[in-house]
Amino acid sequence: MRVTLLRHATLVVEVGGLTLLVDPMLSDAEAMDPVMDSPVTRRIPMVPLPLGPAELARLVSGLDAVLLTHSHRDHWDARAREILPRTLPVICQPADRGELRAGGFHAAMAVDDVGAWRGVRFARTGGRHGTGEVGERMGQVSGFVVDVPGEPSLYVAGDTIWCPEVEAALAAHRPAVVVVNAGAAQFNAGGPITMSAEDVAEVCRHAPGAAVVAVHMEAVNHCLLTREALRRHLEAAGLEGRVAIPADGEEAFSG
Repeated sequence: MRVTLLRHATLVVEVGGLTLLVDPMLSDAEAMDPVMDSPVTRRIPMVPLPLGPAELARLVSGLDAVLLTHSHRDHWDARAREILPRTLPVICQPADRGELRAGGFHAAMAVDDVGAWRGVRFARTGGRHGTGEVGERMGQVSGFVVDVPGEPSLYVAGDTIWCPEVEAALAAHRPAVVVVNAGAAQFNAGGPITMSAEDVAEVCRHAPGAAVVAVHMEAVNHCLLTREALRRHLEAAGLEGRVAIPADGEEAFSG
């Protein structure tokens, strides 16, 4: 298995001879309006995609499927909908299948609990995209555990804070690799809606044998936790060797 971060939560996962694109936000830098009600008002994505047009075209032509945790625009943007082939399978949560098929992605495959496709087992996990009224407004989100015989198991937690659902997923699946969406995304009122530095530390403590990868930073304006601040927190907690914090375009895991 090889996991590469493109930008934000967009990953390329190569496993079992297949190539999956996770949560594609493929827009050019500053192509979209900023997330509203944030202390930072820069247009998004705030950084360019680390692929030129020819490289992106080659990636798209070699894809076998998309894995979509949820359909917020920083995970499934207009550019992705424009350039990804409509025939491409999109593995998703049930709440998003109708929207995907209405948009022409008729091969969208919803995973309610556990599903299988071309030798890959997908188990859908729960999460909480924030707390209180803000969390309710953010809607349903999911994570997925990806299993292929003979390969490390991968848990993509999705847009969630540390919560009982994440703790239960770690205990039930005991993944070898855990990708968490950090950035401590938040609005002017309310708490984080993605993992804070301490949330990432909790993942490490509850999955001591796993390789943890932290993404979802420095690309969208309401993500206030930087890579450097996360590193400092993990060092102070004695966890500096436990978490990979890849740069955009960098391989995050290989094994």
